[in-house]
Amino acid sequence: MATKGLSEASSSRSKSKYEVFLSFRGEDTRKNFTDHLYATLLSAGVNTFRDDDELARGKDISSELLKAIQESKVSLLVFSKGYASSRWCLNELVNIINCKNTIGQIVIPIFYDVDPSHVRNQTGSFAKAFAKHEERFEADTEMIKSWRTALTEAADLSGWDLQNVADGHESKFIQKIVEDVLRKVNRSYLHVATHPVAIESRVRRVMEFLSIGSDEVRIMGIYGMGGVGKTTVAKAVYNSVCDGFQFDGSSFLSDIKDNSKQPNGLASVQRQLLSDILNLKSVSIDNVDRGINLIQERLRYRRVFIVLDDVDDSTQLNSLVGDRKWFGLGSRIIVTTRDERLLTELEVDESYKVEELNPEESTQLFSWHAFRRPNPKDGYFQLSKSVVDHVQGLPLALEVLGSYLFKRSQLEWENVVEKLRQIPHDRIQKKLRISFDGLDDQMKAIFLDIACFFIGMDKEYVMKILDGCGFFPEIGVSVLLERSLITIDQHDHKLKMHDLLRDMGREIVREVSPYLIGKRSRLWLHQDVVNVLQTHMGTKAVEGLSLDVSARSEDVIVSTEAFAKMTFLRLLKINSVRFTSGCYEKFSKELRWLCWHACPLQVLPPNLHLDNLVVLDLRFSNFNKVWKETKFLHKLKILDLSYSLYLAETPDFARLPSLETLQLEGCRSLIKVHQSIGSLERLVCLNLAACKNIRELPDSVCNLRSLETLNLSGCSKLCSFPEHLGKLEALKNLSANGSAIT
Repeated sequence: MATKGLSEASSSRSKSKYEVFLSFRGEDTRKNFTDHLYATLLSAGVNTFRDDDELARGKDISSELLKAIQESKVSLLVFSKGYASSRWCLNELVNIINCKNTIGQIVIPIFYDVDPSHVRNQTGSFAKAFAKHEERFEADTEMIKSWRTALTEAADLSGWDLQNVADGHESKFIQKIVEDVLRKVNRSYLHVATHPVAIESRVRRVMEFLSIGSDEVRIMGIYGMGGVGKTTVAKAVYNSVCDGFQFDGSSFLSDIKDNSKQPNGLASVQRQLLSDILNLKSVSIDNVDRGINLIQERLRYRRVFIVLDDVDDSTQLNSLVGDRKWFGLGSRIIVTTRDERLLTELEVDESYKVEELNPEESTQLFSWHAFRRPNPKDGYFQLSKSVVDHVQGLPLALEVLGSYLFKRSQLEWENVVEKLRQIPHDRIQKKLRISFDGLDDQMKAIFLDIACFFIGMDKEYVMKILDGCGFFPEIGVSVLLERSLITIDQHDHKLKMHDLLRDMGREIVREVSPYLIGKRSRLWLHQDVVNVLQTHMGTKAVEGLSLDVSARSEDVIVSTEAFAKMTFLRLLKINSVRFTSGCYEKFSKELRWLCWHACPLQVLPPNLHLDNLVVLDLRFSNFNKVWKETKFLHKLKILDLSYSLYLAETPDFARLPSLETLQLEGCRSLIKVHQSIGSLERLVCLNLAACKNIRELPDSVCNLRSLETLNLSGCSKLCSFPEHLGKLEALKNLSANGSAIT
């Protein structure tokens, strides 16, 4: 070791990681080249470990030297004519190539007065050296084979060819080599997180998906709701890759959604991509089409690593990574987005959904920001738990609220926790609202309806209501799912929404009219609704209203006049609400959903407008008859009269042509089903479970050609099926346990 001994190296290494390991054969002529290269690296501020085969020649490589190789970011291999004659150099090379393949060390070969093909194929001077090795180490064929493999792999890497270089030009090449090294070791690392809780496991998962060792071009997506940590994970992965794996260039393109909206924004993002990878100060791109051509021309033979952060439009993807053929073999591309659909369009190889933190991780992250320690301070545990429970594992909210509560008194904490229950934190809402703002008007309406009224309800039930409102829910709900604004429980198919997204949606409704409650589009808070109904302050702005007093001790009685001004009301839930005598004609003619559990009436008022109704949900009602005269409800798809204990007979179904679901479960006074049931050509589900007094079904049931589900379980007096039940060709589910059928 001519310039730096192992003891000095060990001392230096304890302070900082080596950036470059310089490997060469010291006995070769024109050694001043490596001296000059080494000195130039040092003068450029590159911490370099130099090995020139002068220490312990012929012996095994020491553990300290192995450590120096492993902990360097870059290995510079100077191949000279006599390189292969050194067993030391060859063993060192095997270890360097192993580091390249296992930890992604960057390896740069320099072919100094030697043809790269001689190194690759072990010909020329390398053939002579190997002839001697094979004679000397005849018994160790595996070692010889490992040397040859390492030489071949190293020669295939992108490097520098310095053959027949005139003395005066050697220094220019050295300067270029050092500049190349500087670009590789001085990659700017991205700030990931002040307190990186639970990031490591997520990074490991993404790294598995990337499969960096394979040669194909792979694209993967990272998606999830706003504030869940997609960008944080992508930054951490980017840093991990840049810290070792050998790419010809890398680029992290942040905030693409916002940046692409600036004047000539996409062209600017293309410029940054090429500038990052090609290490150019500026790239001339006048328009997006020119940028596409340049990306294809300049990157098609380069192994690159690219992160496209916060993409929200396919145009952005098509302008930056439109085709895998634009990039060299082994390239890796990560796309982060809130919209899973974009990843489908891009045909990514893998998709990774970033989930919310679990309670333990949430408490830890919140505590780091609120207390600068991994757990809450004494006296703050319950308050901390209230915040953590409220935000349900969303990292953005945990960080924002933790920082906001840092060094505040318990009284201030209590005030903040109480406020959060009513009004979401502004910074959190702005971040979450980005996804909402990207929706069209109908999709926004669907989101707000779900946020205010339908969380926890069966998906198909809600879809029928939304369809009746003219909202095209098939595509609307699909988009909400793709953008992680809602989820559907895989077990019971109920709609779910993160509490903070729910709060965000409800705040959007509230902020339209903060002080005049009756001018909001949707009303769901108990006291707000009671106040509006009792003061008759509702307006035509109100589209939906929910009041459920079934679990409350209070008795809410209102006048039908309270609905007179709500002419555009389409969603109405009034469980256990009673009305003073009044004219039900005041109810909106636009009603699509009427949910009136525990309705106190014995029959529906004849002047109640039901013409546009899609779902009539009257469970637990006092009806002995649903309506006196046959109703023509041509849009009604769901009629639910379950547990109406006094209902003696079903209504006439002759004028309900669209009915798909009829729920009569638990109607224990029901004796017979009206013969007109056979006219329901679209009926899919008929539920008569626990109708204990039904003795027979009308023969017309056999005309229900669309019927898929027939539930007769618990019909203890039902002795037989209709004779032609076999005509029900669509029937999939028949339940009759607990009936009297033998």
